[in-house]
Amino acid sequence: MTMAYGVKEIAELFPDIMSIRDASLREKVAAVWSEALTSGCGGKGWTFDQIRAIPFTLLAGKIDLRFVEHLNSCVKQCIAIEGVLTEIYGDRVPVNHDVLVAGALLADVGKMLEFDKDAKGNVIKGTFGEMLRHPFSGVGLCFKHGVPGEVMHMIATHSHEGDKVERTIESWIFHHADFIDFDIAKVLGRRATS
Repeated sequence: MTMAYGVKEIAELFPDIMSIRDASLREKVAAVWSEALTSGCGGKGWTFDQIRAIPFTLLAGKIDLRFVEHLNSCVKQCIAIEGVLTEIYGDRVPVNHDVLVAGALLADVGKMLEFDKDAKGNVIKGTFGEMLRHPFSGVGLCFKHGVPGEVMHMIATHSHEGDKVERTIESWIFHHADFIDFDIAKVLGRRATS
């Protein structure tokens, strides 16, 4: 797959990309997603239909939650949390909206490289994914496209890799939004097997 996607196409998957106010950052987020989609899946690339069908996580069993839904859920949760913090605390809790949304949209972009498909078409952790988890590959993609360090920090620290460093406010917000979805997915997975 060699097709390049722009902001308009990426917004079909992730509409909240349009809430990023800085046009340059919005373009960089789209460029990262474009590369991840076209070079992921073991180099075969992902179509929009394929990415919409990817399970949210491979770690919770058979659940009816999808990867694209999870990312959109997390972005919306982050925006809602930002709104609550601003309403209650005002500028005493400074949240950079663009960093928050860009980081939320890119936190799992590395999964496009981490995941592959087996001979039957099932989504699996691929050979590349066995070597590098998505926070690492996501940061690598973002660095290549000039994404700001504050956004890469969110990607690098959103999962357990960030437990040993000082997270930014935006990283803490995303970390908790991400784990709300993940912990709910685990509950649903346990219920599906009982």
